[in-house]
Amino acid sequence: MNGSLAWIPLLPFLGFLTLISIPLFTQKEPSQKLVSLIGVGSVGIAAILVFNLALSTFLGNPESVVTLSVWQWMRVSDLQLGFTFHVDWLTLVMLMIITGVGFLIHLYSAGYMREDPDFRRYFSYLNLFVSAMLILVMADNLVLLYLGWEGVGLCSYLLIGFWYKDPANGAAAQKAFIVTRVGDTAMAIGLFLLFFEFSTLNIPELITAAGNPGVNTQIVTIAMLLLLGGAVGKSAQIPLQTWLPDAMAGPTPVSALIHAATMVTAGVYLIARMHPLYQLSGTAMTAVAIVGALTLLISGFSAIAQSDIKRVLAYSTISQIGYMFLALGVGAWSGAIFHLMTHAFFKALLFLSAGSVILSVHHEQNIFAMGGLYRKIPFTFICFTIGCACLAALPFTSGFYSKDHILLSAYEYHQGVNLLWLAGLLGALVTGVYSFRVLFLAFLGSEGSASSHCKDANNTVMMLPLGILAVLALFGGILAPPLQGVFGTPTDEHHSWVIEAIAIAMPLIGLFIAWKMFLFEKKVGEQRSPLMQFWFKGWGFDWVYDRVFVRPFKFITALNHKDIIDSIYKGTASLSAHLNNALSSSQNGQIRWYLATFVAGSILFLALLVAL
Repeated sequence: MNGSLAWIPLLPFLGFLTLISIPLFTQKEPSQKLVSLIGVGSVGIAAILVFNLALSTFLGNPESVVTLSVWQWMRVSDLQLGFTFHVDWLTLVMLMIITGVGFLIHLYSAGYMREDPDFRRYFSYLNLFVSAMLILVMADNLVLLYLGWEGVGLCSYLLIGFWYKDPANGAAAQKAFIVTRVGDTAMAIGLFLLFFEFSTLNIPELITAAGNPGVNTQIVTIAMLLLLGGAVGKSAQIPLQTWLPDAMAGPTPVSALIHAATMVTAGVYLIARMHPLYQLSGTAMTAVAIVGALTLLISGFSAIAQSDIKRVLAYSTISQIGYMFLALGVGAWSGAIFHLMTHAFFKALLFLSAGSVILSVHHEQNIFAMGGLYRKIPFTFICFTIGCACLAALPFTSGFYSKDHILLSAYEYHQGVNLLWLAGLLGALVTGVYSFRVLFLAFLGSEGSASSHCKDANNTVMMLPLGILAVLALFGGILAPPLQGVFGTPTDEHHSWVIEAIAIAMPLIGLFIAWKMFLFEKKVGEQRSPLMQFWFKGWGFDWVYDRVFVRPFKFITALNHKDIIDSIYKGTASLSAHLNNALSSSQNGQIRWYLATFVAGSILFLALLVAL
């Protein structure tokens, strides 16, 4: 069974290599059926291997750990690094999400992208994305994890800018790549500090060393804050959250993969994986919780003001990842991963449903141009409604169980009412508002300009993943993973029914507000007050970054183009061009010109001989 571990990330990578290398052997594009077989099949087989591993080794045994050393990568003094895979229950949950939800998104893509001329290139990138994320979560050491970390960053750049002929898409891809590099740089410095303190980057060894006496907690605190910087970048948390809304430039299934199964969950996984080291630093834990609390509120209010259906979902992802960071910061490790799992189900469902809406209304994304779509695309309406109910955490949905866990953990963090708990409650209310706002405006009420020519674009290949995800989103709350072998057995907490009731009431109040404001009055949402405009623009983060970082950098680079070294290069090139023009003009094909040149040259040559 251990030998099959290597095939889990290898199969999608082989799919990528196969699809990307086809032009080396033939100029004819392969059929979409063949591309789908390779692209979807490679991830599907990887998913089968993962679920077989779960059933044969992990089922009923929360302490199970499986390792496989593929080869020794490098050995420099105390630093020994290899392609070694380590799978425990935390890794297994991530593997099931990445391959399971990833497979459904791949399958949906086969129908969604059927009209795209770059069908093969799309699936090659998608396969590479999944492979990189699998390496990230299976890594036995932080250097291999960092390789997967950078791999998902590269793939996000390729897929966000997939339709690169539109300059706006290329700009969005560049923005995602550059902003996440800021966090990646902080993470790399953190890895150096960890090696300096522990003389190893092997994750199990670091976890063991965290329990040893004599650990320098100041260095650990700095290292964990730097790793938090990396997590903030990848998971689009404040202050590096600005790239994710613009990442909607890519195909909609790509958004589903980034938000549900791959990139933005990487930061949550990193902190959860390194939890014994975070527990050594109260400062780092508090920082994680504050980042999560601020992010879930700021992004939640931004979601209320958006008019693009995909940008609403993008801000909702930032906010829900904020809940996961809040859970991590208060030590609710299992709660964070539980919410990560349920979020993967309902967020993939929401994005894929949004993709069906966009295709059906001929690529219109403005929710104010929609309305009344429930009559024309009823299956998509049902799926989107289920997704919104789970996102809002209505009672008995999967989102309810996982978010309730987080809110109760935040309440217990200070043994009573505290700012983190209040932030979580307010965020739950706001989530209810924006979840049902988009549902009411797009599917209910009067028809908009795009609704009149709506035609259901769903096909069987697209509807099957939607149906499966709808079931998982509704009932995934019963699938709480047994993570006590990784995080320890949680203490049983008995909460007042009042605290439980408040947590349940918040999303219901949000639903009521959305119903009163947006179900019958579209113009209320279209007319933005100055405050709504502020939220719409993401609280001004892009404006500040543009003036503090982007414009000064462009100004400096413009000056650099005018320096003396550059002038020498340009002068040499200009001189060469003038000489070339002069020489070219002498070759005009006229015999008298050649004869005159010959005579002049001969006279000059004789004059030189006489002079010498």
